Amino acid sequence: MVVPQSQSILFELLRSFTMLASTLNLSKAVRELGSTRQTVRRHIRLLEESKGVALFVLEDRQYQLTEAGRRSLPEAEELLARGEAWLNNQSDHINGLSHIIYEDDPKFTYYLQQYPLGNLWSNSSHLLQSGFKCWADAGGDIESPAFSLIRPYLVIYRQIDDDWICVEIGDMSSYANWQGWRWARSSVGKGIPHLPGGAGFARLLLHPFQEMRDHETVRLDHIHTQLPDKDGKEMVPISYQRLLMGCHFPDGSFALATLVDRTRNIIIEGLSKEQADSMPAEFVMDIQSL
Repeated sequence: MVVPQSQSILFELLRSFTMLASTLNLSKAVRELGSTRQTVRRHIRLLEESKGVALFVLEDRQYQLTEAGRRSLPEAEELLARGEAWLNNQSDHINGLSHIIYEDDPKFTYYLQQYPLGNLWSNSSHLLQSGFKCWADAGGDIESPAFSLIRPYLVIYRQIDDDWICVEIGDMSSYANWQGWRWARSSVGKGIPHLPGGAGFARLLLHPFQEMRDHETVRLDHIHTQLPDKDGKEMVPISYQRLLMGCHFPDGSFALATLVDRTRNIIIEGLSKEQADSMPAEFVMDIQSL
């Protein structure tokens, strides 16, 4: 049964829960939240009463998540991240699809608009269209011969715990020819780097990855942001269309294949044409055939 008070302070309950889950130490959680021990304990109690399960156990004066707590944590983090983004006008939906604008850092902005897959055939490149066809023909099997045409252009991730680890970077992928093969090879085995904007913003950007894992489907996004140049000294504007494809490895575990086409042909509400066209011409990928 939902406790009425829990509904009115849900945001604070989520903050207390996710912080205590992160620190597993009441004193540290209180300091990070700027709260009191009594308040955090009360928030956890209200959550447990509302959900009807224990989220933590206290063993030797140390907090530990219960199994119910571990299962509840990812969604709580996502709810909190999306709530914060919505409150700061960073996240909303257009025609039921994701739209994100982050402009709080003068050196880093991030714009994203999700599009229906039908836009692949009306406003996307031959590269992305071929990627979708390969995914469909392969039935999501990353090692299928049907993927061989597009495989050199893919970056493939595997989820380990809460992180997404890069396991393969195609030699012809956008990532490889942006940063160079040495940097690309060095990135295999590493998690997705944290971007400016904090942990909440990072969770928001990883939401499409989680969506692919949960539904093993395909998603099309238009994105504009900045990335370091090959020397890592300057941030360079980059515009691209991205196809996320839910796949599976031979052992049946989930594989996320990403296909990126750097192009000025992006349309994002709130992004001016001048911004969309600010990516230097030499970075535009113009792949007419595979």
